[in-house]
This record gives sequence, structure tokens and C-alpha cells, in this order.
Amino acid sequence: MSEPNAIAEIPQNMTIYINNLNEKIKLDELKKSLHAVFSQFGKILEVLAFKTLKHKGQAWVVFEDVNSASNALRQMQGFPFYDKPMKIQYAKTKSDIIAKADGTFVPREKRKRHDDKGKKRKDHVDPGLAGMGVNPAYAGAYGAAPAVSYPGGAKSMVPEAPAPPNNILFIQNLPNETTPMMLQMLFLQYPGFKEVRMVEAKPGIAFVEYGDEMQSTVAMQALQGFKITPHNPMLITYAKK
Repeated sequence: MSEPNAIAEIPQNMTIYINNLNEKIKLDELKKSLHAVFSQFGKILEVLAFKTLKHKGQAWVVFEDVNSASNALRQMQGFPFYDKPMKIQYAKTKSDIIAKADGTFVPREKRKRHDDKGKKRKDHVDPGLAGMGVNPAYAGAYGAAPAVSYPGGAKSMVPEAPAPPNNILFIQNLPNETTPMMLQMLFLQYPGFKEVRMVEAKPGIAFVEYGDEMQSTVAMQALQGFKITPHNPMLITYAKK
């Protein structure tokens, strides 16, 4: 019976430890999905997950402050993440990033630096893809307007004549690496969620369907401007039918 007590004795800190995660999810997608779901609780400094067998199905999310970590632990405990309920507790050891900040850091391994290098290279390519022409004939699954470039950024993306309220939301300004599962994890938190549809030919947009317009409106208000990455606030409108 000593084990539960051991868990209770772990002091509150900025890092939460999550296990019982779905082991079939690719590491990169897992980290991005965790970041997307947990960033609603506060600024995330780092999401850690490793390929090794010993660390499978586990991850660490490092917040900027203890309060964010506490809220995340309390509210996301048992959340069905990729069909498996998350088990969350405070991390036993301080995360490297926190240890570096307070001067107690001891280097562990260089692998992470190598991973980051590869990631930066990949991210470097993505913005270029956004500039590629998209077939102007694409009218969207629900009659959304064809892609137009918005020199003024997200603010000028709001359509002039918004569609009347309905049960389908049109999401814009998503980062290129967004996957349907990442969006599902976000929108599933609100009642009435049915499905996410992304359009391969047009990265950066998606449709999310709810049971009725009341439910879609609640989700829209909750996630309007939500940032999956720091530079991409979501723009949510009702879909044109």
C-alpha cells in the first residue's frame, strides 16, 4: 500500500508526468497534440517524450508556472487522449529546462539537441509550402471561398459577410503540421462534437461539425484565437453551406 502514498508525496511543481498514452502515435504528432491540448492552461516551455521502450506511452509537459501545471493535472485527469484516459501526476524530477533556469542542471545526453536540429530543418521547409498556389477551382466541401492571400494577416481574414450560425465551424490559419487528430483532441472537449474534416489540397483550414449550432457556438467562443503554435491564432467562423 506504500505506492499511492509515494505519489501523494511528490511536491507540486511546474512539470506534469503523463502516462497510459497511446503507444501507436508517432512521437512528433504526440508532442504536438499534447502541446495543443495543454496550452489552454498556460505557457508551455517544453513537451518531452522519447522513443525508447522504457519511456513508451509517457510524456512530460513543462509549464512556466506551478498554477498552470496544477490546473492541467486537475482538469485533464482521465481525459480520453487518442482513445486512452490520461493518467497525470507531478513529475518526480525537475525538468532540464527548469533546472537550467535555477542553475541545478546536469547534462544528460546530446540526443535531444540532434532531434531539434532535424526539427528546425523540417520547420524551415513548411512556410514555403504555404506560398505554393492552391487550385483556385477548389470551392470547399461546404462552399467555402477559394484560398485568397491575406496580406494583412489574420485580422483581415474575417469574411465580409459571415455565414449565419450553423452546426459546422470553418477553421482557418492553422499551422501546416496540424493533423485531424490534433484538432479532434481540442474540439472533443466540447459537447456535441461529431467530426473534423481537413482538406488535403488546402493546408491551414478545417471543418468541425457539432450536433447543433448552440454546441458549435460554445466551441467557437472557447477556442477562438487558440494558438496551436505561437504564430497561428485559430480563426473560427461558421461554415458556408
